[in-house]
Amino acid sequence: MIKPPVLKKGDTIGVISPASPSESKSEIIRAQETLEDMGYKVVIGKNVNKQKGFVAASEDERAWDLNYMFKNDGIDAVFVTQGGYGSAQILDKIDYEAIKKSPKIFTGFSDITSLHLAMNKFSNLMTFHGPGMARFNSEDLTEYTKKQFFKAIAGTAPLGKIELADEKKWLNSIVPGKCEGQLIGGNMTLICASLGTPYEIDCRGKILLLEEVDTEPWVIDHMLSHLRNAGKLNDAAGFLIGQCHGCRPFEHNPGYYCDISIEDVFEYYFKPIGKPALYGLPLGHTDDLATLPLGAFCMLDSTTKTFEVLESAVTG
Repeated sequence: MIKPPVLKKGDTIGVISPASPSESKSEIIRAQETLEDMGYKVVIGKNVNKQKGFVAASEDERAWDLNYMFKNDGIDAVFVTQGGYGSAQILDKIDYEAIKKSPKIFTGFSDITSLHLAMNKFSNLMTFHGPGMARFNSEDLTEYTKKQFFKAIAGTAPLGKIELADEKKWLNSIVPGKCEGQLIGGNMTLICASLGTPYEIDCRGKILLLEEVDTEPWVIDHMLSHLRNAGKLNDAAGFLIGQCHGCRPFEHNPGYYCDISIEDVFEYYFKPIGKPALYGLPLGHTDDLATLPLGAFCMLDSTTKTFEVLESAVTG
C-alpha cells in the first residue's frame, strides 16, 4: 500500500468535516490552538461546520473540502473534525486518483470508517484509525491517546505492540490463536453498510478490526450475522475487537427479555470459526484511543493477548 509522508513540526494540517458538524464551534478553535502550540500549522476547510441538518454541509461542499486538501501541495495531513454521520454520502464524489498521486496522513474513526474503506480500496492509501480534531485539547486528549497518535504519524518506526491504557483493564481471548495480515475495518455499522456497494470491505486474509458504541448486544448480533452471511467473517484471518463502550442491554423494555452480553455474542460468532479473536483494546469510542494504521501488516496473538503493528505506516 501507499504510505504517506511522516508529519513533522512545522507541517500544515488541513481540517475537514466530512460527516457531522462539531457539537460546538469552539472545539475547532481549541484544537487549532492545541496543534499550533505543538508546532504545526492548521488550515480549516472553508465548508467546515456549516451545519446543514445532521451533516456539516452539503455533499458537494464536504467532498470539495476533502478533495481540495489532498490536491493542495501546501497541506501535509488531513484531519477530520469528528465522525457522527454522513461520510458515506460523499464516497462517489471523491477524487481517488488525486489521493493516490498525493498521499497524505488521513485520520479519524467511527463514521469515518466509510472513508477509510474507500481510500484503502481505490487509492491504495494507508490511513489511520485514530482521533479527530475534537480530541485535541487539554481536557479531552489523554496522554495515552496523544502518545499513540504521534507515535503512529510522526515517527518512521513500526508502532509495535499496542498496550492497554490502564493496567487494571483486562483483555478477553475469545478464541486463542495467532495470525498475521493487513489490518482493515473500523466501526461495525459502517462496515455492514459497505456491503453490496462498490466500497465493500475486503477481508480476505486480513485482520478485521471491529468496534462499536452504545449498541445493544442483539444489534451487534444482527451485524455479525450480516457479516457472516456475506462471507466476511470466514474470509478474515483473525479478529481484533476494540472496547465497545455502552454496548449492553438498554434500560428500556425492548419488547422481549434480553440478558445476553456482548461477550456472549462474540463467542457465538467467533468460536465456531476458530480463528484468533481478541477483545478489549482501546480502539474505539473510549477516552483512551490507540491509533492504528489501516492497511499495515500486523500480528495478532490472542493466546498471549498481543496485537502488534509490524511495519511503519509513514515514510521518512
